[in-house]
Amino acid sequence: MQTHHIPPPEPGDVPRLAAAIVEAAADISGATLDYSPDSLLAVEEIIDGFRAEGVNGGEMAESLVAFGCYVGEVLARHFGGVWRPAPADGGPAAPPVVELPDGRDYDPIAWVFRRLEPLDPEAGGADGGGEPWHGISPATD
Repeated sequence: MQTHHIPPPEPGDVPRLAAAIVEAAADISGATLDYSPDSLLAVEEIIDGFRAEGVNGGEMAESLVAFGCYVGEVLARHFGGVWRPAPADGGPAAPPVVELPDGRDYDPIAWVFRRLEPLDPEAGGADGGGEPWHGISPATD
């Protein structure tokens, strides 16, 4: 997944980008993104709003990458995920992924870009390709 002509973030940059989108979402739309699993519904609503306005990935690439970083941070903090560089077969422009406790890699940045795509009834709509937080339990300490 290419991040629309912007360099993909390094795993170490993810927390900063996530924090920036938390502030931007509060300032622009009044959304509260508190890194809780429930806040992922707010991210879905924000991205769905962009889609309804006809925004495309190229216009919003930096913000979409930051929203993906936020989603990944929630997965890391609450579901035991760990950020790591994309697999080598993803190419040099592939963003980092979150490795989930069951060993699956999940690309939250790609999920955000897919969520923005127009609804396709034959493909089941713009659900982002499935949300990994549905059906897994938060990690316990």
